[in-house]
Order: sequence, then structure tokens, then C-alpha cells
Amino acid sequence: MSNFMLQTLQATDLQRIQSQRAGETRLGQAVQFVNPDVPLPAALDEAHVKGARFAIFGIPEDVGPRANFGNGGADLGFQAFLGRFLNVQSNQFVRGHEILLLGEVNLADVRKAAASLSASDPEQLTQLREHCKTIDERVTAVAKLVFDAKLTPVVIGGGHNNSYPLLKALSLSTGQAADAINLDPHCDFRLLEGRHSGNGFSYAKSEHYLEKYFVMGLHELKNAQSSLDQMANAGASFCSYQEMFLRREKTFAQGIEQAIEFVGGAGIEKPLGVEVDTDSISGMPVSAMTNCGISVADAEYYVYRLAQLNRARYLHLAEAAPGQHPTGIKAGMSEAGQILTALVLAFVQNH
Repeated sequence: MSNFMLQTLQATDLQRIQSQRAGETRLGQAVQFVNPDVPLPAALDEAHVKGARFAIFGIPEDVGPRANFGNGGADLGFQAFLGRFLNVQSNQFVRGHEILLLGEVNLADVRKAAASLSASDPEQLTQLREHCKTIDERVTAVAKLVFDAKLTPVVIGGGHNNSYPLLKALSLSTGQAADAINLDPHCDFRLLEGRHSGNGFSYAKSEHYLEKYFVMGLHELKNAQSSLDQMANAGASFCSYQEMFLRREKTFAQGIEQAIEFVGGAGIEKPLGVEVDTDSISGMPVSAMTNCGISVADAEYYVYRLAQLNRARYLHLAEAAPGQHPTGIKAGMSEAGQILTALVLAFVQNH
């Protein structure tokens, strides 16, 4: 399992992307890594005993967005993150030993098999969606081990299709359906037409892994009526981008409080998934880039506020696609890495 499903990371793997300066300690020097000499479940338990609270891992795939007729590039989100995160200062404001830098879900074979497939061909589209199911299985397996070890996963990269296996793993680990709050212009509650990045939550709901679902910042003009109807029929709710930023009927902070209240508040034990589609952020290099989104600061506040809930059981940052940056992949890796790092730190510093 540990060799096939997960490509673990060690400190030596990361030296080439780490900066060092005399008198300074960077996060890459302070975080924990898994013990490579024992099976993964035992390594996770060992890290927990040593003080780890969070387990960061990446999902290097863009099959889900492509299976939803979207652009590729989400496979590089985790690499962009590492380049920035490892070089953050380790100081009194962040406790590096509480972070286990786990590695990446091993999807090399899936990526290779899906590389030449085109969503415009019906037969190949079916194949892309079958590959997405394989990704579901592997992400579920890795995430469940992390949950079972009483660690909080911080999951970066890949499409928003990975909300489904994360919610499935959380539900299987806790023995109950989870709730989710999703910062996203799209509700990702599309038809059950084969797995892709647009129906992670509708699949999770249909299979009883998801109970209450709330979308923060849903864009009123970017969702099919069929998806909105499915959400309504499932008892889900949202606070739209237009309510907060166009019509100014409520503030962003009030929208977040509405979301928390909808899923039952802070005081209950029910597990909660914290979801962020980074295409909610203006100018973020993603598979569906927008200039009509929210600020990085607002996204950080959203993560910070939900991190304060004891019932928050994971953070999922989806859809970052550095290659979609208008000036090229180098700028995309830098900007995506900076924003992903800021969101991760907003979570781990405050949970």
C-alpha cells in the first residue's frame, strides 16, 4: 500500500527546492516526514505520537477537470505549493513539528494512460471518467489511513473531483455522513453522468457520504439549472457571489457565518470538510481562470474562520493549474505556490 498508493517524501528529496540561510530555519527543515522503514499505517501513528496534527499530501492529476471538458494542468498544483511552502520561515507563529509532509498519491500510471485522451471523443470521454474512478479509489485509500491515524489531511492539487473520495474516506473512517462547506463559484453538483470534477459532491450525496452541503460564493450565472435543482432537492444551500459582492446584501464574513449555521454550527461533533476551489480567487492560475472572483485575503479569511471549528476534519485546495497563467508556467508556479501556501498556513496556524 505505502509503495503503490503513495509516493512518500523525505527531506533529501526536497533539498534542491529549499533555500537555506545561516541563522534561519525554514519549514522544510522543521516538518516531519514518514518513517520509510515501517508500513504506512504504523508510520502515520508514529508521526502522531511525535506531535503531528496535520498530514499534507498532493494529488498530481488533471484527469477530473479534463473529464469535465475543462483545461489540464491541475497535476502541478502540489509541486507549486512545495516550492513556496518549504521556504517559509519556521518561527513562533507556526509549529513545524505538527506538520507531516506525507507525499503524493501515486497516479503515474493513470496519468500516462489518460494523457492522450480527448473529452471531445465520446469513447475517450468515457475512458477519462473511468480513470477518474481509479483516482477516487486511491485517494480514498490514502485519506482513510490519514483519518484513521487521527491526523487532519491537508490535500493539495488535482481537480475538484477529489472532494468525493475525501468525503468518502472521512465518512468511512468516522462511521457517519460528513458535512461540507465549499468556497466555489460552481456548485459541483452536476448530473451523475460518470465521474469528473463537476460532480464530486452530487456523487458523495447520492452515496450517503455527504449530508449537509453549503457553497460559499456560488456564481449565479455559472451553474446549470439542473445542478441548482439537484442541490435544492438534496437540501443543500448557498450564499452567492452576487449577494455579497454585487448587491452587497451581506458581507463575506456574514456569508461564512450563514454557512457555519447551515451545517449545524461549531458546537456539534459531526465531521466537516473544508473545501476550496481555487478558481474562486481572482487571477489565480487554474483550469477555469477568472478575473471576477474574490481576493486572496478573503479566501484566507474563509479558511481561517473554518479552521477555528474543532469539527473541521480536512482542508482541500483544488484546481490550481500553474500552466494556465497568462505569462507562462514559471509565473504560474510562483503565484499558485504562494497562494496555496497562504491558505494552508491559514488553516494549520488556527486549527
